[in-house]
Amino acid sequence: MNTSAEKRMQAKAVQRETFQVKQVAIGCAVLMMAAGAFAQQAASSEKLETVTVTGIRKGIEAAISVKKNSDSIVEAVSAEDIGKLPDNSIAESIARLPGLSAQRAAGRAQVISVRGLSPDFATSLLNGREMVSTGDNRSVEFDQFPSELLSGVTVYKTPDAGLIGQGLSGTLDMQTVRPLNFGSRVVSIGARVSQNSLGKAANASDRGNRLSASYIDQFANRTIGVVLGYAHLETPVQEEQVGLYEPWQQIKTGWRPGVADGTYYSDGIKALRRTGVTKRDGLMATIEFRPSADWSSVIDLYHTQAKQEDTANQFEVNLSGYNGGFNPGLNVTSPIINANGTFGGGTISGLYPLVRGMYNKREDKINALGWNNKFKAAGVNWLADASYSKATREELNLENNLQLPPSNATTAPLDTLKLNVVSGGFSTLNPSLSYSDPSKLLLRGTIYGSGYGKTPSVEDELKSLKFGGSLPAPAFASSLLSEVQFGLNYADRSKKKRQPEGNINLGAQGETAVGSEFQYGQVDLGFAGVGNIPAWNVPGAVDKYMTFKPSATAFPYLVAKAWDVNEKITTGYLKGDIDTNWGGISVRGNVGVQVQHTDQSSTAIRLTDGANPKPVTDGKTYTDALPSMNLVFGLSNDQTVRMALAKQVARPRVDQLRSALEFGVGDNPDVNGVRKPGASGGNSRLDPWRAVAFDMSYEKYFGTKAYVAAAYFYKDLQSYIYTQTNPNYDFSAYIADAKPIPGTTIASKGDYTAPYNGNGGRLQGIELSASLPLQMVSPVLKGFGIVASASFTDSNIAIKDPDSASSVGSGNITLPGLSKQVYNLTAYYEADGFEFRISQRKRSDFIGEIGNFNGNRTLRYVVGESIVDAQIGYSFNTGAMKGLGLQLQVNNLGDTAYQTYAGTKDRPLEYLKWGRSVMLGASYKF
Repeated sequence: MNTSAEKRMQAKAVQRETFQVKQVAIGCAVLMMAAGAFAQQAASSEKLETVTVTGIRKGIEAAISVKKNSDSIVEAVSAEDIGKLPDNSIAESIARLPGLSAQRAAGRAQVISVRGLSPDFATSLLNGREMVSTGDNRSVEFDQFPSELLSGVTVYKTPDAGLIGQGLSGTLDMQTVRPLNFGSRVVSIGARVSQNSLGKAANASDRGNRLSASYIDQFANRTIGVVLGYAHLETPVQEEQVGLYEPWQQIKTGWRPGVADGTYYSDGIKALRRTGVTKRDGLMATIEFRPSADWSSVIDLYHTQAKQEDTANQFEVNLSGYNGGFNPGLNVTSPIINANGTFGGGTISGLYPLVRGMYNKREDKINALGWNNKFKAAGVNWLADASYSKATREELNLENNLQLPPSNATTAPLDTLKLNVVSGGFSTLNPSLSYSDPSKLLLRGTIYGSGYGKTPSVEDELKSLKFGGSLPAPAFASSLLSEVQFGLNYADRSKKKRQPEGNINLGAQGETAVGSEFQYGQVDLGFAGVGNIPAWNVPGAVDKYMTFKPSATAFPYLVAKAWDVNEKITTGYLKGDIDTNWGGISVRGNVGVQVQHTDQSSTAIRLTDGANPKPVTDGKTYTDALPSMNLVFGLSNDQTVRMALAKQVARPRVDQLRSALEFGVGDNPDVNGVRKPGASGGNSRLDPWRAVAFDMSYEKYFGTKAYVAAAYFYKDLQSYIYTQTNPNYDFSAYIADAKPIPGTTIASKGDYTAPYNGNGGRLQGIELSASLPLQMVSPVLKGFGIVASASFTDSNIAIKDPDSASSVGSGNITLPGLSKQVYNLTAYYEADGFEFRISQRKRSDFIGEIGNFNGNRTLRYVVGESIVDAQIGYSFNTGAMKGLGLQLQVNNLGDTAYQTYAGTKDRPLEYLKWGRSVMLGASYKF
């Protein structure tokens, strides 16, 4: 019998190797195929055992070993060789695992949802240590992590008591290489060039590059190991987009002349071409010292920095009749209205379009340092770990607005537009006038002003200390337990955000055209029926022609965008590793409890009646006891049944914990002369999301060559955090700052609208997955294989999000991030150095989280998507060119669009295309 200790040692050894898998899925059909292969297990596995495993199969088998030997229910992604994960970031690789899905940003997979819950419910670790984030909240933006610097990722779907920083939906642990697990020195270099199918435009290229280098070596009789890694990525930002204003509102008679009463109508539309570049550089270093079997010490260093700079040149028109007061006003002829009452276009006159330049620069940095020591003393295996990580984000958002100028105070060059609104494609807006001549377009005070700007910044810092140990189970428990683990972890995390904003006003020269020295040429909006418009250097125009003085407190709506949040979390744990036999069935796993004590606080700004800013600090402490149990039953014929029970928590979103609030008191008293106070803001006294979880999994393995699995999970969320109004909030501490009105008093209690812990509900799902070399089905299919999964998730949790009512409505909505169906499939062929793989990840519609114009989080209905990537390569395994590999890769092969809508799909909000990317490269290992 393989003991649990042996299984854990195997799992740890495999995790240290380089590996990659895309456990991807089509579901039931794959499992039926696997069942057909089941009867051939003995013969097939004997044949497979004789094969020397390399390349794709090496990564797949390493990942299967991690899954098989774990005491928890996990998924794994592994590099088949050092630096050989094919994706630009680890996000694409993770998104192909069973039960996981990605949301794209700028064409890249960025944040990950686990088992239908939004990214806020998962936590991310690097070498077992919780990571900071450059985003506004906790969820890690995985496109910050180069795949070349990681050896793999393990996703824990069920926790154990010793897992620090565990999430409610899952815990994603990214791992770097351990040099002493390599038998000799390894040097690997790689280079790729890429091209985007949308082509170059304005001042931006359509080409990019990707470079990497890794060095692994051992010294002093293999007691010292060193890893150095570097990865550089430069990718073009290319985007075509048409967007409509939200909300789609049901209009009344005469609101929009020519459009019938009761029609759902959007008040504006824009078409844009975004161009720019993203550059990312990552560095990784590890020093491993193992002077004896009783002591090992590892220092991990990780650094990544990214810069994205892009400009959206856009044509925009307000369709509500708001044209600056010029005549004639809005009129719609030949309106198209579908059976659902949705406005689909027509000929619209009395419009005053503008041409806008929207410039964005974002710079992110992440630094992480960890020092881990393992040693034996007094019969105990001790563990001591210290870590520090810090993330920063600096942004600059600038906007210029240009228009064809009025000929006089009462006459403007109003336009007539032919509009055709479609879902599943680009809506078109054909103007009658030309907007291509930059000398005729002036920077001026349009209906949206002359410009606006923001300078958001985020800083996230985390310090952590962990000390623990393990020792053999006491004699009275040795028939059940093999080992007992215990420990204490302390984490101090502080995150702050600032977002100064303000109008960008015209300088002393007044209205002016943008000079030729700032012109980039034309961008083509023909995909939207607009034609060419100018592209120009927006920061240069701001510097020469305009003034910009951002403020964090000048307007009441800015208060919510500046906050500090601090969390101090002390975690103690006790865990017993199970290793026993029940009725002839081997049983392994663990049982234990984790106790978390959290001290959370926030400092921010309070405004009273839109003025008089004052600091406000608030917070609370709470303690959670989190028992957990994982059982793994080893059945005959390499079959495994797993069962897990746990109580889980996820801490609130950081922005929800802000203490910022806008307080005010109405001027009009009631019949008793009492004025009522009210406010809106954050809530530093939130409790975490809490849940009780049950998991069960059946897994059939064929050695480490293949497996099929079916899993069921159930989570009872005892509460869910969403915006609500508390009618009895005590404002006594703030009333003194309110404006006094003689003859009136102010009530001490009133309405406070903020995030609160509300009703929860259930979340459940089924996950089917398989990894099969097709040689098991027939020898003719030697070299072919598939990795597949299908996930089906359902929830009865209904929430409201008043802040997103313009896009998702004011009624109940489903959980953000929840796609009811997620499918993944990878098919591959590998033989004699030749490799080919094609991967698809597909998810159904979901509610996604995006950043809106105000820089706030908002929700949108997102159309489900199917992303296909393909790669072909050849590796020289003998001769003078041994170690050389050639690759051709295409990402987003079908140029899949990103689409959002308001309520129903015939009311689109955004339709975006980022193009397909083709990459050609080479790698060399020696």
